[in-house]
Amino acid sequence: MQGYDEELRSERDYIAGLYTRLDAERARATGAYTAALRGSGEAVMERDVQVRASAKEMKRLAFGDDGLCFGRLDTLAGERSYIGRIGLFDEDNAFEPVLLDWRAPASRAFYTATAASPENMRRRRQFHTRGRTVVDFTDEVLGRPGEGDRGDAALLAAVNAPRGEGMRDIVATIQAEQDEIIRLDHPGVLVIEGGPGTGKTVVALHRVAYLLYTQRERMERHGVLVIGPNPAFLNHIGRVLPSLGESDVVFMTTGDLVPGRSVTAEDEPEVARIKGSLKMLDVLAAAIADRQRLPGEPVPIQLKDVTVRIDAETAEWARDEARKSGLPHNEARSVFTEIVTYVLTERAIGRIGRGWLTRDDREEWEDLRKSLLKELAEDDKFVAAIDELWPIMTPDELLSGLYTSDARLRAAGVDLALARSEGDAWTVSDVPLLDELVDLLGPDKPADTSVDRERQAEAEYAEGVMQMMKLDREELDEDVALVAEHLLYAEDLADRFVEVDTRDLVERASADRDWTYRHVVVDEAQELSEMDWRVLMRRCPNRSFTVVGDLAQRRSEAGARSWDAMLRPYVPGRWVYRSLTVNYRTPAEIMAVAGTVLAEFAPDVKAPESVRACGVMPWSRRVTDAELGAAIEEFNSEEAGREGTSIVIGPPGIPGVVPASETKGLEFDAVLVVDPERILADGPRGAAELYVALTRATQRLGVLHHGDLPQALRGLVARS
Repeated sequence: MQGYDEELRSERDYIAGLYTRLDAERARATGAYTAALRGSGEAVMERDVQVRASAKEMKRLAFGDDGLCFGRLDTLAGERSYIGRIGLFDEDNAFEPVLLDWRAPASRAFYTATAASPENMRRRRQFHTRGRTVVDFTDEVLGRPGEGDRGDAALLAAVNAPRGEGMRDIVATIQAEQDEIIRLDHPGVLVIEGGPGTGKTVVALHRVAYLLYTQRERMERHGVLVIGPNPAFLNHIGRVLPSLGESDVVFMTTGDLVPGRSVTAEDEPEVARIKGSLKMLDVLAAAIADRQRLPGEPVPIQLKDVTVRIDAETAEWARDEARKSGLPHNEARSVFTEIVTYVLTERAIGRIGRGWLTRDDREEWEDLRKSLLKELAEDDKFVAAIDELWPIMTPDELLSGLYTSDARLRAAGVDLALARSEGDAWTVSDVPLLDELVDLLGPDKPADTSVDRERQAEAEYAEGVMQMMKLDREELDEDVALVAEHLLYAEDLADRFVEVDTRDLVERASADRDWTYRHVVVDEAQELSEMDWRVLMRRCPNRSFTVVGDLAQRRSEAGARSWDAMLRPYVPGRWVYRSLTVNYRTPAEIMAVAGTVLAEFAPDVKAPESVRACGVMPWSRRVTDAELGAAIEEFNSEEAGREGTSIVIGPPGIPGVVPASETKGLEFDAVLVVDPERILADGPRGAAELYVALTRATQRLGVLHHGDLPQALRGLVARS
């Protein structure tokens, strides 16, 4: 015991020294940040770079307080290394680590060494801390099968711990199969499939942290995009990467992919299936072509000296040339207008100059042509005719005009099920169509003026910076002959700020539809449609993806039935598959019930094996409609007195109940499932949702039902 106490004191002293080192680096970063803020106004852009770099370092060091050091490795040669969530180096030797970042190659053995395969390691030590203090440690002696307890104690403590408000990182308890995926060296698309509770989401997030660590220079200028199924899920996982010191990550749902929108409404299954198909590309092209019209009757344009007409033949020639240009619709309008204008001016000149003007009279001919061009440009009827035949359109206008007109739907060759009323909200399935139309239509006039407004805002910001620079000079009482405001106008400084944007990466990327990312994580990927994937592939031209999903949990009619079928069009031969088979979330008692449901709707899929049992059997209770509210309240009251989180899941429309679709990827200590028979009534989609609902619980599961329990749930313990 005395030896253990001495070891514990020694470890406490060492880790206390690490915290002292952390505080010193944090103070240094804070000083650099303050100095950069007060830097010379003659180098605004350089100062901005320094400010952001110092702020980023401060943010990285801030996460060290939460479990800074969690492990130690001892080699057979007697050397020891301490492992933590960030790296720290010796103050006198910048190349000598005093704390290894968990992502460093030298740290890998902490996660992969076993008693049977020690990888030249003698011992693995796991620290248990409270705040900055080591309260305990456990050792595993490697190279001697059967000795030591590995990290099982730490792992079980982590999975049994009450859940908080968000997902926690697993940096201290990464298992070997997870570590292999996290560090996998594959430049293309990695698909991670696993059943509920296998940790596929958190593994994907740790993989992002690993890639940002090993490929920092390549990735940090463009950042990483993480796509999740709903805002609640993104809020749940949002703390994991920052806790690992990584902040250059944009979190979105597919409903957020067009800047300025946050779409959450969903279509009926059949409508979602139609909109999610790549056949919609032909529909959109046909819808645009339908708006490139020919006049039914010649359109007369009254000029000062002559009347000319836009006839179908002229418009058809102009339309053909505009389409051949390959330009987006709005940009191709200039070609259409140019052809129509050419024909009308030629006809007008021929009539006005008949008998006195020939092409040999070049100067007079050109003067008359310019005069006619000016007349046409100012003629309201001519402008209205061009607008009618080749209108400038926004994505919203085109798609809304399509949905609200049966005639246009027929012309585009699409099912009338897509019809909707004017003013109906956009759905998640509309977002990839709107995004596609950005490219098909090209910029419109409102988009152009918004650029001007942004430009003006930049100039005003730059002018404010110049004023601050002037104040700094006055405060410092420096005797200078020239300062920045003598040499630059605000607009000139704004030009410089265009190159060095003062917003951080997340702000810039979120606001820029054309931003491209170096890596994309897609969670609940089985729900994404073909059109969703098309949007994401545009966002990541180098096709570097971590794809997370479980085909057995697919609920969307437009979603993936096969990973290969969904990915082959974009990355043929460039995607690899890995699976996770161990369930760290759901105890064996609950998984036995969920597995029976899975076997009924997906008999070919094997349920993941639970790593633990909780000793609490899931139960069921039959209630009447009148008793339902009181039964839910009773559950909530019971759980309010316990540590951890709880939720009530059931069909939509029941007060206080959350639909299963909104809980995907989430976990709770206790779950109450209401009306499983109504959930199952939705066919295969309903069965998948019930499977999701049952597997959210980490400790306790109850079921309230009205009629007879579905066959798959009859193993539940009846409660009166």
